[in-house]
This record gives sequence, C-alpha cells and structure tokens, in this order.
Amino acid sequence: MPFPKPSLTRRVATVAAVATMAAAGMVAAPALNAEETPSFYATPTSLPTENGDIVRSEPSIFYLDPVKLIKIDANVQRIMYRTTDRLGKPIAVTGTVITPKSAWFGLGERPLVAYAAGTQGMADECAPSRQLSVGSEYEGPFVEGLITRGYAVVLTDYQGLGTEGDHTYMNRVVQGRAVLDSLRAAQRLTAADVPDNGPVAIHGYSQGGGAAAAAAELAPTYAGELKLKGVSAGAVPADLFKVARALDGGLYMAFLGYAIGGLSAGYGIAMEPFLNDAGLKFAADAKKSCTIAAIPQFAFKQSASLTTDGKSIPNLLDTNPMFNAVIAEQRIGKVKPTVPVLISHSTLDDVIPYAVGKQLALDWCGRGANVRLAPNLGPTHVGGAAASYPGAFAWLEARFAGLPAVSNCWAVPII
Repeated sequence: MPFPKPSLTRRVATVAAVATMAAAGMVAAPALNAEETPSFYATPTSLPTENGDIVRSEPSIFYLDPVKLIKIDANVQRIMYRTTDRLGKPIAVTGTVITPKSAWFGLGERPLVAYAAGTQGMADECAPSRQLSVGSEYEGPFVEGLITRGYAVVLTDYQGLGTEGDHTYMNRVVQGRAVLDSLRAAQRLTAADVPDNGPVAIHGYSQGGGAAAAAAELAPTYAGELKLKGVSAGAVPADLFKVARALDGGLYMAFLGYAIGGLSAGYGIAMEPFLNDAGLKFAADAKKSCTIAAIPQFAFKQSASLTTDGKSIPNLLDTNPMFNAVIAEQRIGKVKPTVPVLISHSTLDDVIPYAVGKQLALDWCGRGANVRLAPNLGPTHVGGAAASYPGAFAWLEARFAGLPAVSNCWAVPII
C-alpha cells in the first residue's frame, strides 16, 4: 500500500524558518518542558545489566517549529538507556522514541529507524530530545518524513548531550554504539509500542552520517541480533584529517571546536599545552553553544591563532603522534558492513569534501560490501542534506519492502 509522502518543500521551509528565527534571536535555548522531569537526565548510581536496557522513560512531545504551531501526532517517549563508552564502561545516554499513532499497513511488522542526528552542539540543552520537544530541532522535519511513512523512529542524544560529562563529538565507537543501543532500547520500551524483534534501519547525515556509518561497521559484532536491513549515511566525515583542513578558517569553524572538545574528552587529553589563551577560550565557548548559534559566532577563525606554537590545528593532527593516532582511530571504511549501505553526498559540500564520501565508498567496495554511492548537486552542506532525503527515503522503503539492493561499486571510480 503506498504511503502519503510529506512535502519536501514543507520540510525544507520549516528547517529554513527555524534557522532564520534563530539567527534573528527568536529561538532561545531549549527550556525545560512541563512534561520533562528536572532530574530525568541525571544518571543513577547503578545501571541495568544489558546494553540497550531502559533506565527510565517519560512521555514527551514533538514540535516542528519553535512557535509550537505544528505538533506531530504521535506517541513520543523520552528515554534514558544503557550503552558503553569508548573503553566499554557502561554509561547512560538519553534519546527519544516516536511511534505513529496510525496503524502500519505495510508488509510485516512496523519498521524502526534509528535517526542519527547531525551536529547539535556541545551544551546539554542541545540534546535532540530537548530540541524536539520545544520545536528547535532543525532536523525535525526530516524525522517527520519518516514518521509520515509509518515508521517508528528513535533518536539518540549521544554521550554527554543532556547527561553529565562532555559530549564525545566525532568519537566513532561511542557514536556507533549509542545508535545501535538506541534501537535495542526502543524495542524494549513497552510504552513505545515498537515490535521487539522487527526490521530496523539506520539513517544519518553529517555527524549523524558518521554515527550511522560507524554503526554499520560495528553492528555485526556489537548488535548482531538486530534485523538490520540497511544503513543510509549522508556526508560521512569518514576521514577527519581531511575534514579538519576543510573546516579551518571557514564558515563552520565551530565544528572544529566541537571536535577538539569531544575528542579530548573522549580520550582524556588536556589541551592546555597545545592551545593558547584564545584557543582555550574558543574551546570553552564552543562547549556552551548549539549549532545554529555557534556557526556565526565562530565563523572564519583561523586555528593557527589559537595554538601555542602558531601552527594550525590540522598541522597538529598531522604531526603530533598522540593526536595523529586518535584521529586515525576515527577513520571509517576499514571494516566491511554486512548490510546494504547508501552513501549520499553533495559534490558541492563545503564542510565535508565530496572526495571523503567517495573514498569511503571505494574503501567499502574494496572490502566487498554492497554500496550505493549517490552524489547530488545540492549547494553547500545544508543543501546537500535537503537534496539527499528523497533518495534516502526511497532507498529505505525498498529495504523494508525486501527488494534487492543494487550496488554501483562498478561506477564509483568515475562518479
């Protein structure tokens, strides 16, 4: 049975409206909702025994806009669940499970999609579970596109967004595990009414593309019981050496600040020996901001002005053995996914170079994976996201329908 397709124009217009209002100061940092218990994000002294187990949950709400004119009619549950950090230590992260109220009329059981959110920021109020509930989540319209198709959706907040500690931004293993355990958590939450052993898929773009791609690599050994049908990953930051060079001094310099904070927190690295006073202030200020406000705040800073030796941060990553090893550990493409993967990427991306996405496709293809590289001409990183979604939605529908995934590895070298 065909499902109604939400208007892409509506989704893009809503994203644009949120961004415009934020730039004009009309969107404040997400506030505590009446539905949100103040202590919800506090980690208890003990955690459940299994990854994906629910720590606590509560009803929530999902608005598409900060004026709260468009409320999604769905069962929305805020969750806290167990996952693990980079070293395998149990931690609690939060997230949101959204289940359509309408019946599922497709084949088999209702599918569940883990939506790995793109760069949100580093402050606790940037957590997707908070932003969805106040209408400031810029990816909300795309989440709505999945809900409208009848899928249940779960979004992780990742480590340190909402919960204590710093957000471990760009940490491949932690992000991938958080995504996989969010699927387990959604299936185990009775209140969500999600099939406990149904078909699942993963989608993400930008940071979320990295988390989705990492989950694709980790899934066979970390969460092999999941009925994973495919992974859609857009603008994957698969090679952080190249991404850092693209970010330095550009419009999205905030993302480099997030990466400094996230990776140093995840690996316990003190940045004082490497950053001067301006650099330490830059890193500290970045931890306090959400993406839409941070982009203009930190735009066009040159990283060479932030370091103690006057050399750029990309140069530091290249030449310092400790940083070089940490960044190399985040490389995606070294492990073969065992499910079909879609890689979407704009050839005009101004944040994550298209060459990075293409190389990921070449790496996975070389390992024998079923890969489809889907380039588009969306202008800039943001335009690439909008341009990628129709194809990603169609690709996910085909996976849930049981249709064969057609690889184009043969064409990747010339695309």
